[in-house]
Amino acid sequence: MDLIWWLAYLALGGFVGLMAGLLGIGGGGIMVPVLTSLFIIQGMPFEHIAHLALGTSMAAIIPSSLSSLMSHHRHGAVRWQIVRYITPGILIGTFLATFIAALIPTRGLALFFAAFMVVLSLQMLVNLKPKPSRGLPGPLGVSGVGLGIGGISALVAIGGGALTVPFLTWCNVKVQHAIGTSAAVGLPIAVAGGLGYLFNGWGTTGLPDGAWGFVYLPALLLMAPLSILTAPVGARLAHRLPVATLKRIFAVMLMGLAIQMAYTVVTA
Repeated sequence: MDLIWWLAYLALGGFVGLMAGLLGIGGGGIMVPVLTSLFIIQGMPFEHIAHLALGTSMAAIIPSSLSSLMSHHRHGAVRWQIVRYITPGILIGTFLATFIAALIPTRGLALFFAAFMVVLSLQMLVNLKPKPSRGLPGPLGVSGVGLGIGGISALVAIGGGALTVPFLTWCNVKVQHAIGTSAAVGLPIAVAGGLGYLFNGWGTTGLPDGAWGFVYLPALLLMAPLSILTAPVGARLAHRLPVATLKRIFAVMLMGLAIQMAYTVVTA
Protein backbone atom coordinates (compact mmCIF):
# COMPACT_ATOMS: atom_id res chain seq x y z
CA MET A 1 0.00 0.00 0.00
CA ASP A 2 1.43 3.39 -1.04
CA LEU A 3 2.31 6.08 1.49
CA ILE A 4 -0.55 8.29 0.28
CA TRP A 5 -3.09 5.70 1.45
CA TRP A 6 -1.38 5.40 4.83
CA LEU A 7 -1.68 9.16 5.24
CA ALA A 8 -5.31 9.17 4.06
CA TYR A 9 -6.35 6.51 6.60
CA LEU A 10 -4.41 8.21 9.39
CA ALA A 11 -6.06 11.56 8.60
CA LEU A 12 -9.50 9.94 8.47
CA GLY A 13 -8.98 8.25 11.83
CA GLY A 14 -7.76 11.47 13.42
CA PHE A 15 -10.69 13.51 12.09
CA VAL A 16 -13.26 10.90 13.14
CA GLY A 17 -11.87 10.80 16.69
CA LEU A 18 -11.82 14.59 16.92
CA MET A 19 -15.47 14.89 15.81
CA ALA A 20 -16.55 12.08 18.11
CA GLY A 21 -14.98 13.79 21.10
CA LEU A 22 -16.18 17.25 20.12
CA LEU A 23 -19.78 16.45 19.18
CA GLY A 24 -20.39 13.04 20.76
CA ILE A 25 -21.20 11.55 17.35
CA GLY A 26 -19.95 8.19 16.13
CA GLY A 27 -17.65 8.03 13.15
CA GLY A 28 -19.61 5.79 10.78
CA GLY A 29 -21.28 8.74 9.08
CA ILE A 30 -17.84 10.01 8.09
CA MET A 31 -15.91 6.76 7.68
CA VAL A 32 -18.32 4.91 5.39
CA PRO A 33 -18.57 7.51 2.57
CA VAL A 34 -14.88 8.43 2.76
CA LEU A 35 -13.77 4.78 2.80
CA THR A 36 -16.09 4.08 -0.13
CA SER A 37 -14.37 6.79 -2.17
CA LEU A 38 -10.88 5.66 -1.11
CA PHE A 39 -11.62 2.02 -1.93
CA ILE A 40 -12.96 2.97 -5.37
CA ILE A 41 -9.87 5.09 -6.09
CA GLN A 42 -7.66 2.20 -4.97
CA GLY A 43 -9.37 -0.01 -7.52
CA MET A 44 -10.97 -2.48 -5.15
CA PRO A 45 -13.74 -4.69 -6.61
CA PHE A 46 -16.88 -2.58 -6.90
CA GLU A 47 -19.30 -5.31 -5.80
CA HIS A 48 -17.66 -5.40 -2.35
CA ILE A 49 -16.96 -1.68 -1.85
CA ALA A 50 -19.92 -0.86 0.42
CA HIS A 51 -19.55 -4.07 2.43
CA LEU A 52 -15.86 -3.35 3.06
CA ALA A 53 -16.61 0.25 4.04
CA LEU A 54 -19.35 -0.80 6.49
CA GLY A 55 -17.38 -3.70 7.96
CA THR A 56 -14.19 -1.69 8.41
CA SER A 57 -16.12 1.18 9.99
CA MET A 58 -17.89 -1.13 12.45
CA ALA A 59 -14.60 -2.70 13.51
CA ALA A 60 -12.96 0.72 13.87
CA ILE A 61 -15.72 1.84 16.26
CA ILE A 62 -14.77 -0.88 18.80
CA PRO A 63 -11.81 0.85 20.51
CA SER A 64 -13.46 4.28 20.56
CA SER A 65 -16.66 2.74 21.99
CA LEU A 66 -14.68 1.08 24.76
CA SER A 67 -12.91 4.33 25.58
CA SER A 68 -16.21 6.24 25.62
CA LEU A 69 -17.88 3.59 27.78
CA MET A 70 -15.12 3.76 30.40
CA SER A 71 -15.26 7.56 30.47
CA HIS A 72 -19.03 7.68 31.02
CA HIS A 73 -18.83 4.90 33.61
CA ARG A 74 -16.32 6.89 35.64
CA HIS A 75 -18.84 9.75 35.70
CA GLY A 76 -21.63 7.40 36.84
CA ALA A 77 -23.66 8.08 33.70
CA VAL A 78 -24.25 4.48 32.56
CA ARG A 79 -27.53 2.80 33.51
CA TRP A 80 -26.18 -0.75 33.58
CA GLN A 81 -29.58 -2.35 34.13
CA ILE A 82 -30.74 -0.90 30.80
CA VAL A 83 -27.52 -2.07 29.14
CA ARG A 84 -28.15 -5.58 30.49
CA TYR A 85 -31.72 -5.64 29.12
CA ILE A 86 -30.97 -4.13 25.72
CA THR A 87 -27.71 -5.97 24.91
CA PRO A 88 -29.23 -9.37 23.91
CA GLY A 89 -31.42 -7.69 21.29
CA ILE A 90 -28.52 -5.48 20.19
CA LEU A 91 -26.21 -8.46 19.65
CA ILE A 92 -28.80 -10.51 17.76
CA GLY A 93 -30.09 -7.62 15.65
CA THR A 94 -26.63 -6.34 14.71
CA PHE A 95 -25.16 -9.74 13.88
CA LEU A 96 -28.18 -10.90 11.83
CA ALA A 97 -28.34 -7.62 9.92
CA THR A 98 -24.81 -8.23 8.61
CA PHE A 99 -26.17 -11.34 6.86
CA ILE A 100 -28.81 -9.16 5.21
CA ALA A 101 -26.20 -6.57 4.24
CA ALA A 102 -24.05 -9.27 2.64
CA LEU A 103 -26.94 -10.08 0.28
CA ILE A 104 -27.59 -6.46 -0.76
CA PRO A 105 -25.61 -5.12 -3.74
CA THR A 106 -23.24 -2.20 -3.17
CA ARG A 107 -25.59 0.32 -4.81
CA GLY A 108 -28.52 -0.73 -2.62
CA LEU A 109 -26.46 -0.47 0.56
CA ALA A 110 -25.07 2.92 -0.46
CA LEU A 111 -28.52 4.33 -1.21
CA PHE A 112 -29.92 3.06 2.11
CA PHE A 113 -26.95 4.58 3.96
CA ALA A 114 -27.35 7.90 2.15
CA ALA A 115 -31.08 8.09 2.85
CA PHE A 116 -30.59 7.33 6.55
CA MET A 117 -27.79 9.88 6.94
CA VAL A 118 -29.82 12.60 5.18
CA VAL A 119 -32.70 12.02 7.61
CA LEU A 120 -30.27 12.02 10.55
CA SER A 121 -28.65 15.23 9.31
CA LEU A 122 -32.02 16.97 9.02
CA GLN A 123 -32.85 15.88 12.57
CA MET A 124 -29.57 17.39 13.78
CA LEU A 125 -30.20 20.63 11.89
CA VAL A 126 -33.62 21.21 13.45
CA ASN A 127 -32.49 19.72 16.79
CA LEU A 128 -35.63 17.60 16.97
CA LYS A 129 -35.87 15.67 20.25
CA PRO A 130 -38.67 13.48 21.55
CA LYS A 131 -40.43 14.77 24.64
CA PRO A 132 -40.24 12.46 27.68
CA SER A 133 -43.68 10.89 27.75
CA ARG A 134 -43.45 7.38 29.17
CA GLY A 135 -41.39 4.95 31.19
CA LEU A 136 -39.12 2.20 29.98
CA PRO A 137 -40.85 -0.99 28.81
CA GLY A 138 -40.02 -4.28 30.51
CA PRO A 139 -36.89 -6.34 29.81
CA LEU A 140 -38.42 -8.02 26.74
CA GLY A 141 -39.60 -4.68 25.37
CA VAL A 142 -36.19 -3.06 25.84
CA SER A 143 -34.48 -6.07 24.21
CA GLY A 144 -36.94 -5.84 21.30
CA VAL A 145 -36.03 -2.19 20.80
CA GLY A 146 -32.37 -3.26 20.89
CA LEU A 147 -33.08 -5.72 18.07
CA GLY A 148 -34.22 -2.85 15.83
CA ILE A 149 -31.45 -0.48 16.90
CA GLY A 150 -28.81 -3.13 16.28
CA GLY A 151 -30.21 -4.04 12.88
CA ILE A 152 -30.25 -0.47 11.59
CA SER A 153 -26.86 0.27 13.14
CA ALA A 154 -25.27 -2.65 11.27
CA LEU A 155 -26.63 -1.42 7.94
CA VAL A 156 -25.24 2.10 8.37
CA ALA A 157 -22.20 1.38 10.61
CA ILE A 158 -23.13 3.62 13.53
CA GLY A 159 -22.72 2.98 17.23
CA GLY A 160 -26.45 3.39 17.77
CA GLY A 161 -26.39 6.72 19.59
CA ALA A 162 -28.59 8.37 16.98
CA LEU A 163 -31.30 5.85 17.88
CA THR A 164 -30.58 4.88 21.48
CA VAL A 165 -30.43 8.40 22.95
CA PRO A 166 -33.83 9.50 21.53
CA PHE A 167 -35.43 6.25 22.71
CA LEU A 168 -34.09 6.59 26.25
CA THR A 169 -34.96 10.27 26.57
CA TRP A 170 -38.48 9.50 25.29
CA CYS A 171 -38.67 6.98 28.15
CA ASN A 172 -37.82 9.68 30.73
CA VAL A 173 -34.17 8.72 31.19
CA LYS A 174 -32.04 11.77 32.06
CA VAL A 175 -30.16 13.10 29.05
CA GLN A 176 -26.76 12.56 30.69
CA HIS A 177 -27.67 8.96 31.52
CA ALA A 178 -29.14 8.41 28.05
CA ILE A 179 -25.86 9.52 26.46
CA GLY A 180 -23.73 7.46 28.85
CA THR A 181 -25.90 4.37 28.44
CA SER A 182 -25.87 4.80 24.66
CA ALA A 183 -22.07 4.90 24.77
CA ALA A 184 -22.08 1.58 26.62
CA VAL A 185 -24.53 0.09 24.12
CA GLY A 186 -22.22 1.14 21.29
CA LEU A 187 -19.63 -1.47 22.27
CA PRO A 188 -21.79 -4.60 21.68
CA ILE A 189 -23.07 -3.00 18.46
CA ALA A 190 -19.51 -2.50 17.20
CA VAL A 191 -18.32 -5.96 18.29
CA ALA A 192 -21.31 -7.83 16.84
CA GLY A 193 -21.20 -5.77 13.65
CA GLY A 194 -17.46 -6.13 13.16
CA LEU A 195 -17.59 -9.90 13.74
CA GLY A 196 -20.66 -10.23 11.52
CA TYR A 197 -19.02 -8.49 8.58
CA LEU A 198 -15.82 -10.48 9.11
CA PHE A 199 -17.80 -13.76 9.18
CA ASN A 200 -19.99 -12.94 6.18
CA GLY A 201 -17.06 -11.88 4.04
CA TRP A 202 -14.77 -14.74 5.02
CA GLY A 203 -14.00 -16.87 1.99
CA THR A 204 -15.46 -14.33 -0.45
CA THR A 205 -13.40 -14.29 -3.63
CA GLY A 206 -12.01 -11.11 -5.14
CA LEU A 207 -11.41 -9.24 -1.90
CA PRO A 208 -8.24 -7.10 -1.71
CA ASP A 209 -5.10 -8.28 0.06
CA GLY A 210 -5.31 -7.42 3.75
CA ALA A 211 -9.07 -7.97 3.97
CA TRP A 212 -10.37 -10.17 6.79
CA GLY A 213 -13.82 -10.90 5.46
CA PHE A 214 -15.40 -7.50 4.89
CA VAL A 215 -12.95 -5.78 7.26
CA TYR A 216 -9.99 -4.13 5.51
CA LEU A 217 -7.26 -4.56 8.09
CA PRO A 218 -4.72 -1.93 6.88
CA ALA A 219 -7.34 0.84 7.11
CA LEU A 220 -8.55 -0.42 10.49
CA LEU A 221 -5.07 -0.55 12.02
CA LEU A 222 -4.26 2.97 10.84
CA MET A 223 -7.58 4.62 11.71
CA ALA A 224 -8.36 3.15 15.13
CA PRO A 225 -5.28 4.19 17.16
CA LEU A 226 -5.31 7.79 15.92
CA SER A 227 -9.03 8.16 16.59
CA ILE A 228 -8.40 7.14 20.21
CA LEU A 229 -5.67 9.79 20.49
CA THR A 230 -7.72 12.63 19.02
CA ALA A 231 -11.03 11.91 20.78
CA PRO A 232 -9.85 13.42 24.12
CA VAL A 233 -8.68 16.53 22.23
CA GLY A 234 -12.17 16.93 20.80
CA ALA A 235 -13.70 16.44 24.25
CA ARG A 236 -11.57 19.26 25.65
CA LEU A 237 -12.45 21.55 22.73
CA ALA A 238 -16.14 20.88 23.39
CA HIS A 239 -15.91 23.10 26.46
CA ARG A 240 -14.40 26.00 24.50
CA LEU A 241 -16.14 26.01 21.11
CA PRO A 242 -19.78 26.70 20.09
CA VAL A 243 -20.80 23.04 19.87
CA ALA A 244 -24.41 23.72 18.81
CA THR A 245 -23.23 25.70 15.78
CA LEU A 246 -20.55 23.14 14.95
CA LYS A 247 -23.11 20.33 15.14
CA ARG A 248 -25.24 22.05 12.48
CA ILE A 249 -22.19 22.51 10.25
CA PHE A 250 -21.32 18.86 10.85
CA ALA A 251 -24.87 17.85 9.87
CA VAL A 252 -24.51 19.64 6.54
CA MET A 253 -21.16 17.89 6.00
CA LEU A 254 -22.71 14.47 6.80
CA MET A 255 -25.50 15.14 4.31
CA GLY A 256 -22.99 16.15 1.65
CA LEU A 257 -20.85 13.05 2.23
CA ALA A 258 -23.88 10.77 2.06
CA ILE A 259 -25.15 12.32 -1.18
CA GLN A 260 -21.65 12.19 -2.66
CA MET A 261 -21.38 8.50 -1.74
CA ALA A 262 -24.71 7.72 -3.40
CA TYR A 263 -23.69 9.63 -6.54
CA THR A 264 -20.29 7.90 -6.65
CA VAL A 265 -21.64 4.36 -6.50
CA VAL A 266 -24.57 5.03 -8.82
CA THR A 267 -22.35 6.50 -11.54
CA ALA A 268 -19.43 4.10 -11.05
